Amino acid sequence: MQQVNVKEARKHIGRMLDAVQAGEQFIITRRGKPVARLIEIAAAERTDRHFPDRAAFRAKLPPGGQDSAALIREMRDERG
Repeated sequence: MQQVNVKEARKHIGRMLDAVQAGEQFIITRRGKPVARLIEIAAAERTDRHFPDRAAFRAKLPPGGQDSAALIREMRDERG
């Protein structure tokens, strides 16, 4: 496990990430004291976050009387 200070970590972050993917670990220090550990995320922890499908919810909604553009035009006309 290698130790690097914050300045070195900023300068070489791309190289460090490549090394982490290859299995290495880094301790990042500030003023000589360890403050963070850079390690690879385990495959089980990796998640692709997607928004849930809302098609079933939308199907339950009542149909709108007019489209949004017409509604906005109507609201503008009422104001002025």
